[in-house]
Amino acid sequence: MAPDSGRGVRSRFFVKARMARTIEPLDPKKPSSRKLRGATTILDVARRAGVSPMTVSRVVNGEKNVRPATRAAVLAAVKALNYSPNPAARSLAGAEAARIGLIYSNPSAAYLSEFLVGALDEASRTSVQIMLEKCEATSAAERGAVRKLVASGAAGVILPPPLCESHDVLDELRISGLPTVAVATGRFGKEASCVRINDYAASREMTNYLLTLGHRRIGFIKGHPNQTASIEREKGFTSALADAGLKLDPAMMVQGYFSYRSGLDAAETLLTLKQVPTAIFASNDDMAAAAVSVAHRKGLDVPRDLSVVGFDDTSIATNIWPELTTIRQPITAMAEVAIDLIVQAIRNHKRSGGEVKSVDHLVTYSLIKRGSAASPPNLPKPVPKPAAE
Repeated sequence: MAPDSGRGVRSRFFVKARMARTIEPLDPKKPSSRKLRGATTILDVARRAGVSPMTVSRVVNGEKNVRPATRAAVLAAVKALNYSPNPAARSLAGAEAARIGLIYSNPSAAYLSEFLVGALDEASRTSVQIMLEKCEATSAAERGAVRKLVASGAAGVILPPPLCESHDVLDELRISGLPTVAVATGRFGKEASCVRINDYAASREMTNYLLTLGHRRIGFIKGHPNQTASIEREKGFTSALADAGLKLDPAMMVQGYFSYRSGLDAAETLLTLKQVPTAIFASNDDMAAAAVSVAHRKGLDVPRDLSVVGFDDTSIATNIWPELTTIRQPITAMAEVAIDLIVQAIRNHKRSGGEVKSVDHLVTYSLIKRGSAASPPNLPKPVPKPAAE
């Protein structure tokens, strides 16, 4: 999820022209989503050559503004990894490159960075151009962003959170008749195709993991109330507690807004309670990282004195100490799927003359165990079961 939008609507720009300066360093510890599907990706080539995905795209597409040494390094990586863009996917967009609008307004730079990497990777394979439009979280700005993309010839629009559930954005897109794909919604809505995980099940699984470690006083930092994913994560948390026979303590649930700042405030509230939690489950990694920071400031050892877990598995999860136990939401893969869905929707839109059926695409999440979670103080660590003979 990207920096707070407080400077007004920024003019759009093509990813192929300026994407390199918006992407955070690649995390070599994470496999790319297409790697998981068995294919070499543009990210793999970029890592091997030590360049950005944008540079790889320029070399692959035969653009001239690349230094000879850099071009040689990229071509060597392409050859070593046997990388080639998918011609079948490219044909979906037709002979002429389709323009895809992507509107964002998001408090997590790490989330947005991963999302854009996935979108760029898939855009390079499908010959589409991505036009970015950043806007403030106001009705006028959101409607204005859609109108700008429509006026610029966008054939379809992708909406990462939180705009994936903005009534103003979705209403304006309905009026324009543009095919739309919403990413990371908590629930499926017929007004747009969706790419999402089961937030309820993921949150429930994480809570059960903390319960299995022995935690009974678990603080929960809620996500932004403008997203159904936040509601589903909260439901998963409370459902797991109820099934364990634990009474919900309202003081243990504090509102957050998916930003690092809100995580600091929420963790401060939880760690000044008369009975502090032995674990904190934050609804995204930015807020979890903030909770770790507050714990350190208070002289608490993570995870010996306090366990902290997050959600999303963005780059911040492995850039802090200890590294976060978290739910891996395959953000890059979700962006790639969104590109594929919008291209297919544009194709169907042209064939049907305007009628496009919405699709609900669920992707798989996973619980990633790292160093930030352990048994609570004064409780022995769980003894692993002996292997069956």
